[in-house]
Amino acid sequence: MFILIVGCGRVGSSVARAMLQDGHEVSCLDEDPESHARLELGIDQSWEDLGGQFTVGTGLEIDALNEAGIEKADAFIAATDGDNTNIVIAQIAKRRFNVPTVVARILDPYRAEWYEHQGVHTICPTKVAIEMLENDVREAAKKHAGAGDQQTTGTTG
Repeated sequence: MFILIVGCGRVGSSVARAMLQDGHEVSCLDEDPESHARLELGIDQSWEDLGGQFTVGTGLEIDALNEAGIEKADAFIAATDGDNTNIVIAQIAKRRFNVPTVVARILDPYRAEWYEHQGVHTICPTKVAIEMLENDVREAAKKHAGAGDQQTTGTTG
């Protein structure tokens, strides 16, 4: 598969390295040329020597998307640090370029849910974190309640 990832921060670069390691063609687009360094963390060759592509530009510019290879993309990931940008570029990838698989990272759980209902596939790390934290605290509360039951029943006599 040819995968285009817009946003090469911690999330985008980690996904890019994993997808390249899995044997996919990966192109990254980021407005910060320094973000290229994240692609090479933990690898002993350059990103390009391993087959990766990196383009400096913004995902809101059609020319930059074209240069990064959107027209041949099988999958598109919008992973910038801005929900609005991710929503817009995901819709561009889906509607204008007909990319078969489009995923947008949306930090706001309410917006992520709303756009999911509008047909934009979203991943909401904030929602995942909330669910994990709630589950951990609920498990701790169950253990705490169970320990309290043992103390009250074991002290008769």
